[in-house]
Amino acid sequence: MAKSYLHLPTAFYRPNVLFPIPGGQNTLAYNVWPVGDLPLLTRRRFVGSTAIASLSWPSALAQEAKDRLAPQVSARALAMHRHALIFDAHVHALDREFYYGGSMGDRKSNGHWDLPRAREGGEDAFFLSVYVPEEYYPSRFETRQTLRRLDHALRQVHENRDQVELALNGADIDRIRAKGKMAAVLDIEGSYDLDGDLGILRDLHALGLRSAQISAHNWNQNYADSCCSEPKSDGLTAHGRELIHEMNRLGMVINVSHSGDDTISQILDISDRPVVATHHGLRSVNDIPRNMPDNLMKKLVDKGGVFCFQIGSEFHYPREYKWLTAERGKTFFDTASIPDRVRSKSLYEVDALVAPSFPMKGATVPDSVAMTVDDWVAVVDRAIKLVGEDHVGFGSDFDGGPTLAKGMRDVRDLPMVTDAMLRLGYTEERIRKFWGGNLLRVFRQITSQA
Repeated sequence: MAKSYLHLPTAFYRPNVLFPIPGGQNTLAYNVWPVGDLPLLTRRRFVGSTAIASLSWPSALAQEAKDRLAPQVSARALAMHRHALIFDAHVHALDREFYYGGSMGDRKSNGHWDLPRAREGGEDAFFLSVYVPEEYYPSRFETRQTLRRLDHALRQVHENRDQVELALNGADIDRIRAKGKMAAVLDIEGSYDLDGDLGILRDLHALGLRSAQISAHNWNQNYADSCCSEPKSDGLTAHGRELIHEMNRLGMVINVSHSGDDTISQILDISDRPVVATHHGLRSVNDIPRNMPDNLMKKLVDKGGVFCFQIGSEFHYPREYKWLTAERGKTFFDTASIPDRVRSKSLYEVDALVAPSFPMKGATVPDSVAMTVDDWVAVVDRAIKLVGEDHVGFGSDFDGGPTLAKGMRDVRDLPMVTDAMLRLGYTEERIRKFWGGNLLRVFRQITSQA
């Protein structure tokens, strides 16, 4: 029988070097890995083999971030940025480490985010995305994957306890910041269980989870519709409403990013706590289902919630979105190919399938269609004019795929945003609210009332 092959990312290729394969054989780690020789493939073996291969990354890639010049930012902006609380509502802090090994406490040459670079960019607290993408759903691996990712996140936080600690409420963030460390809030992105089992939700809360996305990323849950799939529940089912009430009781953040319009509206109708959109955009600026219409943003704000802006161009800059969609031949939220791609695969084979996509860094686009930081801040400014400065925040989605503004390398360059806000005449108070004051206020309110 002919062997099938597991294609590994380009960074794994190391010609003319033999690596051991679980099962006793050797093969060239060049551009394929024989799946037929991996009957006992586990995540530990997968990560171990990729960690070996990662030693051979071309030096040019290793120097990429260092070789790019830091942008010019005014001294006033730098000083103001240093004194603000930067609370990022959405970071893919550990996708790379889960699939490839390593520590988020070590500086990396790829992606947008690690703890050292986040400190340089001024971040003080962040929602740590426990990301369970759609590839794990067809075979109902989502709960196992949630537990694996949560276990990994807790171990990473513990191993880097000199730099970061887990925050369960607003008081924890105050305490952790006073110690000079970063605060991490655990947030499920995707589905922890497509059926929304409340017992599992309570178990995850007991382990430290304090925020959960209501949709199954871009797919529907069996109790709530997503933004980017054909609706099947017209928003929330009766069980979905029970889940919202349980999250209220537990003091968990209800994260409506990726949820469908009807789902968001119904959540706002029944929740007795404020609601957060952790990484979103305005549909009035870029008319895509992943963005929120103005009337829903206003309804979220009337509930006392906070609307956090994703950092990438595809949400906020139609010219770049249209160019990238044409280049790819599909939208960035199109997941139609996933069921066929994962059919009959084991959990660990799904790991291997999705691993090459991490960290998700975004696209390279020509200057003629590229968004500037001032373009991005203009969208934030539109929202502030619509709903006021007390309900708008920041949720980067770093390492989750955003194409950054022209000249922005990664999280280190967040002061560019502060500088652009100063150019618009923003006060220091407004800038501080945007960067973290609003989100901390709402997070404190949600988690202190459990």
